[in-house]
Amino acid sequence: MWAALAGAIVFEVFATLSLRASEGFRKRAWIVPVIAGYAVSFYLLWTTLALGMPVGVAYGVWTACGVALVALLARRLFREPLTLTMLLGIGFIVAGVLTIEMAGLAH
Repeated sequence: MWAALAGAIVFEVFATLSLRASEGFRKRAWIVPVIAGYAVSFYLLWTTLALGMPVGVAYGVWTACGVALVALLARRLFREPLTLTMLLGIGFIVAGVLTIEMAGLAH
């Protein structure tokens, strides 16, 4: 279940970074990686849910990790800004997801 979710995150991040690299699909070579990445990501997210992970936990972890990883990797790959305020926001996202996950484990 967690491996499927991790895979969904990796492919979603790959697809989003490919979308950025495509420069609005002006670089057509990136179209297939974008579509394939999102398709595999959604399949693995569906698999995660089918294996029994609660949707709130799965979607929260998927989106939070995606936002954090895309922001960090976009800084490295595309020299996009990553301010202290943005890092603080990422920290709040992670804290929120951890709170949701811990609450889910308590039940």
